[in-house]
Formats: sequence, C-alpha cells, structure tokens
Amino acid sequence: MAFSATPLDKVPNKIGDRKITVGIWGNDSSSTGGDINTGLRVCENLTLQEQGTTVSTANPVVSANPTDFPVDGSAVTIVTDADAKGWYIAYGR
Repeated sequence: MAFSATPLDKVPNKIGDRKITVGIWGNDSSSTGGDINTGLRVCENLTLQEQGTTVSTANPVVSANPTDFPVDGSAVTIVTDADAKGWYIAYGR
C-alpha cells in the first residue's frame, strides 16, 4: 500500500446547501501523496493537517491551484513528505 485516504464520517455534514467531509490520509513505502476521494460531487476547498511530533518545514499541499477550484470531489491530488500522514477537511457540494 502506498497512499490511502479514509473518510471518518459516513454521511457528509451539512452547513446550508454545502457539505463537509472529514477523514485521514497516509503514505507508506516512501510514497509522497495521492488522490483523496472526498465523498463530495464537487470539492470547493480542501484543508490538510499533517500529524507529527515536531514542526515540519514542508507541509502537505493540494496540487490544484486555488483558482482551479471547484474540482471533482472524487480525486483531489495532494503532495506530501514521504511516509507522512494526517487529516483532511473537504467542503463542497
């Protein structure tokens, strides 16, 4: 297994006409990212938080430019340090 992303909530939370999903992502085997299926039809924002015990100079990033959003929620690509893991929050429809 290289990259995986797992939703923590089975049903998206709603705020008005928008949905929020949360989950975890992780790399192993020296992997440096992959696609997150947010569970949303359209993802308007994706926030990433890397787990760790020290401050990292490199943070996980979404490969799309902010102006590219909204994007297809089934495959939002992120780039991370090798073997990193953390949480995501996705916002959209």
